[in-house]
This record gives sequence, structure tokens and C-alpha cells, in this order.
Amino acid sequence: MARIAVIGAGMGAMATAARLAVAGHRVTVYERGTTYGGAVGRHERGGFAFDTGPGLLHLPAVYRDLFVKTGKRPLETCVDLVQLDPSARHLLPASGVDVTLPGASRGGVAAALDGAFGSGAGERWNGVLGRARDAWDATRRPLLEEPLRAGPQALGSDPYPALRRSGLLRRRPPTLAEVAARELGGGLGELLTGLVASYGIAPGRAPGSAAVLPYMEQTFGSWYVRGGMRALATAVYERCRERKVEFVFGAEVREVLVRGGRAAGLLLADGTEAAADSVVCAVDPRLLPESFLPRPPEGVPVRGEGVPSRLTLLLALRGARPADAVHRTLVHSPGVLATVLRPDDPATRPDADHEAVTVTAVCPAGNASAGPRPEELLDLAAAAVPDLRERLLWQEARTPADVEAATGARGGSVPAPALAGAGGRLLYPANTTAVPGLYLAGGWAHPGGGLAHAGMTGALVAGLIVEGAEFRGSQ
Repeated sequence: MARIAVIGAGMGAMATAARLAVAGHRVTVYERGTTYGGAVGRHERGGFAFDTGPGLLHLPAVYRDLFVKTGKRPLETCVDLVQLDPSARHLLPASGVDVTLPGASRGGVAAALDGAFGSGAGERWNGVLGRARDAWDATRRPLLEEPLRAGPQALGSDPYPALRRSGLLRRRPPTLAEVAARELGGGLGELLTGLVASYGIAPGRAPGSAAVLPYMEQTFGSWYVRGGMRALATAVYERCRERKVEFVFGAEVREVLVRGGRAAGLLLADGTEAAADSVVCAVDPRLLPESFLPRPPEGVPVRGEGVPSRLTLLLALRGARPADAVHRTLVHSPGVLATVLRPDDPATRPDADHEAVTVTAVCPAGNASAGPRPEELLDLAAAAVPDLRERLLWQEARTPADVEAATGARGGSVPAPALAGAGGRLLYPANTTAVPGLYLAGGWAHPGGGLAHAGMTGALVAGLIVEGAEFRGSQ
């Protein structure tokens, strides 16, 4: 039985801790804050409750697998998962388009798009997502289920098979924005780029492979957890506790101790040393010494300062939520995409005569002042919620500075999922490091950010620690 020290108590950290504990290791999680969940936070005021991090879950199979592998009770007995249907409403105010797409229905989506954009729009959309499926099939295992291979070459080429003779540049693979413009066009292309942009990925710089994100949503659905996404974090925390994982809150890590050429524990801010046989860093690895991290050609470099943050408005409204309100609406505006979440969940409001609404937009990396203002975001939300300003009781803004305070990530950075292509620029550091016994987990490590991807690091890091360097991923 080895002693494992985990830095941070986010979702990737807890997924790793639970799997390692089941494997027979003694696991202690050190968290600088006062609670678990990392970015998956919750804000409560006056009977209203809001998710302050991710509001939806994609690829729930990741957490189903975690619960199957770590205990007798499956995920569905621990949380109430609800698949969104419709999956999303898209508003394009400039062109007057208002289209609602059904959940996980290829034919239903095609019919809705034909009605909004004209005959043939659904066929073009499904054609793009069909090619995205090819990219998914080509990269799913090396990008999501296996440890990252040495160097970015294996995943540096864009697997998206852009249409031939589409007019795209021949000297380089097309960007996602170019795919959307040439293969979809107009407002239909805006739907594709908007969905990708909602992940914090710039369509003009992303490879065509970014189309796998809308493909995943349409194929596997978008899911909400009753009680808010914080309920999922609580379920994972309780599973860790069942597996005898120890949590130490208010424990800021000052240094990873290295002795005899390998990780040997942690030095805490209060001067305490915590000995360990292996250390898992599940926070922003840019906080570690650069010499600890994998560099080319051994691995993929840590992303630089170009990771954006989020501005979020928490809106408390008087008046009941209409029965026909859509859970998620994307308001496509030049330069700003607003995601409006209106969950039909009694746990989020004081009573049936009130409604809790969350509005989120991406802020440019390292320059929150260049992002949308709260008032601008409120105007966009008003397009999705009739009589919003008349119903508004109060609002609170969560800025990138608030995200940084909650997660410790520089500038409040919110990592997006890893993508193949772009020469490996959108990959994350390997789960192993330059220091034997030191591993990386969570959204800042392979395969990147988002609830599902962060959860995947649990299986990868646990496999590497339990089976060693020969571990090749899930089968």
C-alpha cells in the first residue's frame, strides 16, 4: 500500500483519489480552500442557488464508469441525471433566427434546421457532424483514453476530413471557422462556431477537429444534475470518503518535495511536511517549477497564458419559470456568445413564483477588460428571457478574479477540452512529468478541461500509478 498525496480537491483530483483508494493505496487530498469540487461551485442567496462553474455535463459515461469501478452504488442512485430535450435554443438576433434543437436526435435536428435556414440545411449540418464523427473515431483512444504519447506528432495533425474542392486553403488544414463558412455558411455556420466558442475555444484559431464537440453533444446528449452540478461534486466526494480517502482542507501546498530523484511528498504553507510515495498535482501545473513539467520532445508543453476565463451573471427573478422555457439558450452576437441556463429545478429557487437564471460568456485570456460587460451580458440574456429586466430582483457578477480566487488558476483561466490538430497546440501536458512519482490530473492535464475530460484523468493517472509506465489505457 503506497501513500499518495493529491494536490487540490477538484473533480479530476477526486476521480483520481477514488480509483487509487480502490486499488488499495492510502490517499490524502490537500486542498487550500475550505471545500471540495474546485470549479464546480455553488452560490446561495435568499433561497436562490446557482452553479458558479459548469452548468451541464457531457459524456456522463465517464462518471458512470467511475462509480461502477469504485463502489456498489451506480451513479444514477447517487444523483438524478436529466438529459436535456430540447438540447438548446439558438438565437441569432442580427438575422432574426430563433431555432430550438431537440436532444440527441439526428433527424429531429435536421428537420429543425431545415425549418430555420431552408431546405438542405439539416443535410449540410449532419454532413459536417458526420465528418466530425470520423475525427472522433480516429482520435478517441489516443486523445481521451490513453496516456499521451511522447511528443505532439501523433495528435498534431487535424483528423477532420474537410470537403474536397470546398475552396479551403490547400497549404494548411482549415480552421473551424473556415469549415463552418464553407461547408455550412451564414447563420448555420454561426451555430457551429458558437457551440465551439462556448467551450472557450476560438473558432478562428481552432482546427476543424473542434467539430467533435458539437458532435459529442448531439450524439451523447447534454445532461443536468437535479440540485445543480454541485450535487455531482458532492456525490464524488462522498464516494471518496466511502473509499477512506482523507481530505485536509485549508492546506496550501508550498512545494512538491523531491528526494533521491523522485517525488517524496509535500511541504505545506504552515511548514508541515507530508511524506508520500507518489504525488498527484491536480491544480494548474503552471504553479509548479518549469523543470518539473514535460517539455518537447518528451511531452507536450503546458499551454501558455492564452487560456480564457468566464464572466457569469447570477440572476434572481420574480415570477414563475414558464413551462415551455428551454433549459439552455445560446445568444449569438458579434464578438460575444451568451449562454443562458434556466433549469427547471425547485432546488434553485425559493418557491414556484421565482426563477434562477445563469448567464455566462467567455472573457479573453489575461484581459478581462476586453470581454463583455455585465450590462452587455444582461442585454443578451434579455433576448432569451422575456421581460427579464422587469422581473429582475437582484444580480451578482462572477468575474475572472472570482474564478481565480476559487480555483487558484492564473487569471481565472478555465481550461477547455484537448483537441487534435493545430500542431499539438491545443493539447495539454502528459499525466507523467519530468519527476518520477509526480503526476498531473484534472483539467490542466491530458486530456484537458470540462467535467468529463477532467474525470478521464482519474482513470489515466490511477492506471499509470497502479500499472506503471506500461499502462496503455482503458480497454
